[in-house]
Amino acid sequence: MSGLRILHLSDTHFSGDGGRHYGVVDTAEHLRRALAHVGHLLFDLVVVSGDVSEDGTEESYRRVRAQLEPWAQARGARLVFAMGNHDGREGFRAVLGGGQPDADERVPSGDASDRPVVSVAAYDGWRVAVLDSSIPGFGYGDLEPVQKQFLRETLAEPAEHGTIVVVHHPPVAAQTDLLQALALDDADGRDLIEIVRDTDVRVILSGHYHLPVTEVVSGVPVTVAPGVTNVSCAFGDPAEESAINGFGGSVVTVDGDRVRVVPFVERLTPDEMVFHFDANAVADIIRDAGRPTDPAQSLAP
Repeated sequence: MSGLRILHLSDTHFSGDGGRHYGVVDTAEHLRRALAHVGHLLFDLVVVSGDVSEDGTEESYRRVRAQLEPWAQARGARLVFAMGNHDGREGFRAVLGGGQPDADERVPSGDASDRPVVSVAAYDGWRVAVLDSSIPGFGYGDLEPVQKQFLRETLAEPAEHGTIVVVHHPPVAAQTDLLQALALDDADGRDLIEIVRDTDVRVILSGHYHLPVTEVVSGVPVTVAPGVTNVSCAFGDPAEESAINGFGGSVVTVDGDRVRVVPFVERLTPDEMVFHFDANAVADIIRDAGRPTDPAQSLAP
């Protein structure tokens, strides 16, 4: 196998009790189907870029790991997980540690249950840096100054083959009004791109939007994996929000000076939607859960 081959998954949304997502989706079955779709391939990394869990319970992470670990091991791949807005830091860390094997976890001081899950690990000449864009209790994301400094210091010395950055909230714009209201802070997104510009970062792997997006920003590819648990509708009315009952992922290959992203999306039921929110419902969600327009309210409960 030439270069580095990554199975990029995101938004598995497992619950500790095995309940169906939105009362519709069997998340374990969706993950099984996604893995079967590319089961004939070998991978170096299997990355789940956030919202691993729906409820943040230790049992939800054990269920995901039990399904993914033997599959990855059979293909010689290392598992990498990142925190998303639905994840819980305490449960995540208890089961998945820093999110990757042999990780040097880099966290600020404070209560371990509240600290961002941030780590770096080396793998066969490659380096994987995992950031935590989650804000406990909120759907939108940010990157604390300590994480930005961690990334600057990490990238000061290039890795032999390059660095892969994993962060749940993408540093690119969303496709719909609701997802944009729950996006990464604009300034943090610009800072992230500025930090990785002209470094050995080969690709940024993200999730959150539940649809495949790849955008090259300042020479760095940012790729968003479609959701495993459902796939957002990209080209409807941006004031509305809906998702099909399907699953997806991406195969990302980094080889020399090339980055190739091949997404896959499979719809399970032709006419069934997991959910559909009209413009009024979306406006209500944005008002209640979106990023406040007044920065002074950004951490309000």
